[in-house]
Amino acid sequence: MIEGRGSSMFCDACGTRLSDSQRFCPSCGKSAGTVPLMPVKGRIAGHVRLLGILWLASAAIHLIPGLFLLAFFHPGSGILPPDAPMFINGLLHMVGLFLLGTSVLSILTGWGLLERQPWARTLAIVLACFSLVKVPLGTILGIYTMWVLLPASSEEEYRQIARAA
Repeated sequence: MIEGRGSSMFCDACGTRLSDSQRFCPSCGKSAGTVPLMPVKGRIAGHVRLLGILWLASAAIHLIPGLFLLAFFHPGSGILPPDAPMFINGLLHMVGLFLLGTSVLSILTGWGLLERQPWARTLAIVLACFSLVKVPLGTILGIYTMWVLLPASSEEEYRQIARAA
């Protein structure tokens, strides 16, 4: 490092006076003007935050109809006409439970990715595989998740940012 005192600069290794135009110390050879390198931003660093937000948005999309189905179509509710088959209420209630369950998993995935939890990458990849059949938004989210998190280089980079968090 170079220490500046007023307009004069001195080498911090040997103390030799340096002019502003010198790039190396003439006595010891130490670099006089090191420019700090910018940290290299990895391939997935910016994508992980966006993925977390998208998984939370996916959770909201499933949470609203799931709560609606659970609230209005529980067994014994009189919402459907009397000539409707009896199993319809139970079926719609089960669909509501399924949507609520996928919402909870999506919230967990989104939160885990935003917090850089080590287990969130695996959960996101598993949920991405299941979301591929939900055309078109689930398919897009699934493909994007797998594109970001599935490569082996992404696994190592995610481990590094998970350790840092």
